[in-house]
Amino acid sequence: MAAGAAQGGAMGPLVGAIDQGTSSSRFLVFNARTSELLSHHQVEIQQKFPKEGWVEQDPKEILESVYECMERTCEKLNQLNIDIANIKAVGVSNQRETTVVWDKLTGEPLHDAIVWLDLRTQPTVERLLKRIPGQNKSFLKSRTGLPLSTYFSAVKLRWLLDNVPKVKQAVLEKRALFGTIDSWLIWSLTGGKDGGIHCTDVTNASRTMLFNIHSLEWDDELCKFFEIPMEILPKVCSSSEIYGLMSSGALTGVPISGCLGDQSAALVGQMCFKDGQAKNTYGTGCFLLCNTGQKPAFSEHGLLTTVAYKLGRDKPVYYALEGSVAIAGAVVRWLRDNLGIAQSSDEVEKLAADVGTSYGCYFVPAFSGLYAPYWEPSARGIICGLTQFTNKKHIAFAALAAVCFQTREILDAMNKDCGIPLRQLQVDGGMTNNKILMQLQADILCIPVVKPSMPETTALGAAMAAGAAEGVGVWSLNLDDLTAVTCECFEPKINPEESEYRYSRWKKAVKRSMGWETSKPEENGETSIFCSLPLGFFIMSSLLMLIGAKYISGCEQVLKDFPISFVFWFQLSTIMAHAVPPVCEKNGCKEESVSVPGSECVMTFKDANNSGKRK
Repeated sequence: MAAGAAQGGAMGPLVGAIDQGTSSSRFLVFNARTSELLSHHQVEIQQKFPKEGWVEQDPKEILESVYECMERTCEKLNQLNIDIANIKAVGVSNQRETTVVWDKLTGEPLHDAIVWLDLRTQPTVERLLKRIPGQNKSFLKSRTGLPLSTYFSAVKLRWLLDNVPKVKQAVLEKRALFGTIDSWLIWSLTGGKDGGIHCTDVTNASRTMLFNIHSLEWDDELCKFFEIPMEILPKVCSSSEIYGLMSSGALTGVPISGCLGDQSAALVGQMCFKDGQAKNTYGTGCFLLCNTGQKPAFSEHGLLTTVAYKLGRDKPVYYALEGSVAIAGAVVRWLRDNLGIAQSSDEVEKLAADVGTSYGCYFVPAFSGLYAPYWEPSARGIICGLTQFTNKKHIAFAALAAVCFQTREILDAMNKDCGIPLRQLQVDGGMTNNKILMQLQADILCIPVVKPSMPETTALGAAMAAGAAEGVGVWSLNLDDLTAVTCECFEPKINPEESEYRYSRWKKAVKRSMGWETSKPEENGETSIFCSLPLGFFIMSSLLMLIGAKYISGCEQVLKDFPISFVFWFQLSTIMAHAVPPVCEKNGCKEESVSVPGSECVMTFKDANNSGKRK
């Protein structure tokens, strides 16, 4: 918060930033001259888990939370004697890939938003893979920079069209609009059904699998592959230009002039404008991005190629290599909300600090499968290496270590692709307030970890893009004009041999996490009773044959024994039909039970049974 802000209202030009993440929405206001954070407000967002592997959010709740954050922040500024008329622009950063379809005539969402880490689309992915030569997941990578995965928006949109009748009907009647969270917010904030602007920026578009990262346009052939009508897609803009004006609330008339996916916004906020500069953001997930310059670089080690930013209509586009981890901060919330071993995230840090070791316990939080560098949807979360001595403190430490090990895997892949190892890692995000985590990260990477004193780099990046837009011009992006940021540095405290030993044990645990989910669940989530009928028919037909044979030898005895025999065989057929693992071919889906060898103590978890809990 600005020191001495209450001494006067002359603060110079200000820029606001909407930071809409998986866990919460926030609105922050910065001084455009000093990059100082003046005020902010945050509202948590509920996540819904209607079925195993499904993650949804209410688009209207997201929008209302953004309005609330803006109004409360403006009230706080007034209390500080800061004139909100000095807010010259608003930028947007958002959780990427999360998919919304809404009715442009009513402004109502046609379904809850499907969140980026949702797994329901795995059957959709596998169906699409069958259309690709050799079922190569990287077949579209040369155009999109992305592997075919449940992670990205195109398959989520395809699922909605296939499974939600009112979405399909709205598309046929040309009432439907598609967008990621940035599109939904900008359309709503600039007027909604009364003239809202339907747009997105290049960074968000590049996460849909419908966008050509070379031409920077929606790709007709990609849309045909996914069978997505192009007329429902938003207009693609740069990351820094005026998209429209706020249509209501305390900031009515203020231009929305910056838009970046959250990880690109953090790259800008960390001022990683040179080739080879990288940052790692620790939020719900964990995302390591390295600026690769004005030409896309393609990974041979499981990383993504994505658009980093394009800071103006006539400015060059910059690209990045990205390593994405699905579960980072989410594992701490899982310990809190699902296992109940702590009452708060801070308590998890304290538990870990009390022991300072996992005592040989390793936690692979693959609740949504494994993302980079494996892209393995069959993986599931495991805790292994447990002994009678293990307690909740060791598990808390292992959970934090898991975040660091996953970052190490990404960094190793990035070093191989770039050819020049990173000498230090710049970090940001809510989890960087955890000093145990930051020190552990430095120990596992064997390089310094550098944390800025102002951790709100994602929101800062959105504000910088908005303030620098043509027609606003209150924020200079010239490197010589940018304010230097003070940092805290965490140096490695263990020797490289110890780090390598821990890492090798982690890799062993990762291998054990793979292949747990070998079936393809039916999209309606229900196992058909017809799966057990073939065995039942076999047993009943055997019964009838035996009765027929006995009938020939002695009709009177058969009639006497028939009621008892029938009941016995019917009960046996019922028991056997349910005891034998069902095999179901319904909808092209084969389900069978999986036996897991368990010579060592291994616990397997799925991120389920927490419907309605906050993340």
